[in-house]
Amino acid sequence: MLEGQIRKAISGFYYVQNNDQLVQCKGRGVFRKRGVHPLVGDFVTYKPDGDNDATITEVHERKNELIRPPIANVDQALLVFSIVEPDFSTHLLDRFLTVIESFRIQPVICLTKKDLASQAELNSVLEVAKYYESIGYEVVVTFINDPELPKKLKPILQGKVTVLAGQSGVGKSTLLNTVLPSLGLKTGVISDALGRGKHTTRHVELLEVGDGLVADTPGFSSLEFEHIEKVQLSSHFIEFNEPSKSCKFRGCLHENEPRCAVKELVESGQIASFRYRHYLHFLKEIKERKPRY
Repeated sequence: MLEGQIRKAISGFYYVQNNDQLVQCKGRGVFRKRGVHPLVGDFVTYKPDGDNDATITEVHERKNELIRPPIANVDQALLVFSIVEPDFSTHLLDRFLTVIESFRIQPVICLTKKDLASQAELNSVLEVAKYYESIGYEVVVTFINDPELPKKLKPILQGKVTVLAGQSGVGKSTLLNTVLPSLGLKTGVISDALGRGKHTTRHVELLEVGDGLVADTPGFSSLEFEHIEKVQLSSHFIEFNEPSKSCKFRGCLHENEPRCAVKELVESGQIASFRYRHYLHFLKEIKERKPRY
C-alpha cells in the first residue's frame, strides 16, 4: 500500500502525487455505498493496479473540507479584492472572512488594481486595510505586473495549501500567473455590462507554486451561513473573541444584552462600527433562515 495526496480530479479519476510520481487512481466501489467522496487535497492510501494505475483504498481524516469548491485540507485562503473595478466592499469581504473562519482556514487579504485607483480611493481603502491588519489579518496590496508581487506572495504561500477566493473580475488567475508565469492560466475579462468576471476555470487542481500548493478553482460559489449557528457567529469576528469573555452573559450575542463588552468597545471606537454592523446583519440573516429538517 502506498500513500499520497490527490492533486487533481477529473471525470471520476483522481491524480495522486507520491514524491515525484503522479498516479492515476480510481476510488473503491464501496466508497459510494459508504458516502465517501475523495476530494482534491485529500491524503489517501492507494493500491497499484498496473504501471500507472491504482485504486484508492482509504481516505485519511481531513482537517476541513469545502463543498464549493470541492477541496480538503486547506490551510489558508487568499482573498482577492480589487480597490476599484469592481469597487472594494467591506461587507462582501466580511462575508468571505466569516465563512472562511468557520472552516478553520486562515484568510490573507490581497487588494489588487492599486494602479487604477485615484489617490483618494486608494487612501480610503488603505485606511480600512489598516484596521484589518490591526486585528490580525495579513494584507497585501498589489497591481497587474507588480514586479514585487512574487516576493510578497511566495513567503505567504510557502508550505501551505492555499485557495484563491474573492470578488468576480478581480484577476485571481492573473494574480497566479504573475507568481508563476509558466502556468499560462486563462485570464478572464470584466464584462462592461455587468462589471463581473466570466468563469474561466473548469476543474479543481492543486498547482505547485514555489514551495506551496495553490488551488486553481472556480472559487467560492456559496457564501451562505447555513452551517453557522447564531451563538457561533461572533467567534468568526476575531476581534470579538477576547472581549466576549468579559460579557455579563455567557453566550452573549452582542445585540441587546446589558453589560456587553463587545458593544462597549464598538461605542468607544476600538471595534470598527462597520464590522459590528455587518455582524448584526449576518446575525439577523441566521436568525431568519428557514429551519433544517
